Amino acid sequence: MSLIEKIDNSIKSAMKSKDSLSLESLRAVKSAILLFKTQSGSSNDLSSDDEIKILQKLVKQRKESAEIYKNQNRLELSEVELNQASIIESFLPKQMSHDEVSLVVDQIINKLGATTMKDMGKVMGLASKELSGKSDGKTISEIVRKKLSWIGQVVQLDRTS
Repeated sequence: MSLIEKIDNSIKSAMKSKDSLSLESLRAVKSAILLFKTQSGSSNDLSSDDEIKILQKLVKQRKESAEIYKNQNRLELSEVELNQASIIESFLPKQMSHDEVSLVVDQIINKLGATTMKDMGKVMGLASKELSGKSDGKTISEIVRKKLSWIGQVVQLDRTS
């Protein structure tokens, strides 16, 4: 079953159960998919990568909005945004834990022989491709940055010893 079919079925269920929060979230997903399909240069078929990117973008938008509302002390609106994000996330593949992402990043760093922050672009490119849909870019970036700076410090200490 394609994503659009899953969304349509979920919209019907949300309408029957009068779940306005789910309905609003699902309609946003359907709207984003339809907008993507009508963009110039895009084919009518969505690849699974495109679907994941659309869903991740919507989740990211909701989380950023929630953070803004939280900073403005508008907690009720922040909660709505976070609830919508969790509804949209339910259509994404299972997300990897921080430790699982860290292991994959370790493997990529070893594979590339990365030793400094100058290698961050290479590591991020490969990590983003390999972890697409399984982890968000912010988490991947934080882990890569932390590991490369640590490796860089160790290498520098070895040179000074």
